[in-house]
Amino acid sequence: MNEGKEGLDILQEGKRAIDVEIDGLRRVRDRLDTEFVKAVRIVLAAKGRIVITGIGKSGLVGRKIAATLASTGTPSIFLHPAEALHGDLGMVMSRDVVIAISNSGETQEVNALLPAFKDRGVVVIAFTGGPESTLARHASCVIDTGVEKEACSLGLAPTASTTACLAVGDALSVVLLKLRRFSERDFRRNHPSGTLGERLKVSVGQVMLTGDLIPRATPGLLMDEVVGIIDQKRLGAAVVIDEDGFLSGIVTDGDLRRAMVKFGANFTKRKVDEIMTPDPKTVMPDALAADALALMETHLITVLPVVGQDGRLAGIVHLHDLLGKGQFKFIV
Repeated sequence: MNEGKEGLDILQEGKRAIDVEIDGLRRVRDRLDTEFVKAVRIVLAAKGRIVITGIGKSGLVGRKIAATLASTGTPSIFLHPAEALHGDLGMVMSRDVVIAISNSGETQEVNALLPAFKDRGVVVIAFTGGPESTLARHASCVIDTGVEKEACSLGLAPTASTTACLAVGDALSVVLLKLRRFSERDFRRNHPSGTLGERLKVSVGQVMLTGDLIPRATPGLLMDEVVGIIDQKRLGAAVVIDEDGFLSGIVTDGDLRRAMVKFGANFTKRKVDEIMTPDPKTVMPDALAADALALMETHLITVLPVVGQDGRLAGIVHLHDLLGKGQFKFIV
């Protein structure tokens, strides 16, 4: 009754896959050692945020770990390696701690960030199944998340390895929660709607940044002034608004990088109109936060201008206000 058309015992195969993952979890649990203790102490002592980075399935696991840390009292964000290489590295400060996730420890996109982390003096914790890998050699602390085999019968699809990595992230979060004496009241403060899913059911207008928090530039402004605005507001972008309040374009860290390649060091003497991305993606204040997040994920962007019915700028929303800070800042 459990057999499929190919003679496969479906129920047995499902149980086999789970057994493989259970074995992987036991293997990782038994190998937890002083490096895990060291990682906990590093994160606990961090003066900045915990920056999680990884790509592919490791990236998806990283997003979950960042969300769990943030919701349980440890300020955390997820940094996509590709976006980091194109400007988002500006979000990483010397007081931050990076948790880099790579099963092999040889993921090119992740390892490409290591020199920049070192240059900033950032402590790197590695979650990897390759304790002798490039990532492990460059990390201050290495948690071995390796498993003997994947649940996938081909041994290719990340299954047991991602489960093990996620479990280590949960273990880190739970230990930190206890050390911080994080209470039920604190947890509820970070989940004002009762469940994590409810967070994204509010409107963009309730979570967007407004007024002086918006990095604004005007058409014709020289780029040296625009760079100063971006640096001051620390959102990785500036919106270009005309005298009537209409959105003309946006300048992101990626636009700055492309301008430097095209114009060289003198790009700061160019007008913003030459550098900005015209007609950027936008969202309206009454859209759901979940819709804004989906738009950002689809187009691999981190900042969305918010425009009203009349087309004028109403605010701006950043990816990490939706995903990585653990709580919304409601406008009242």
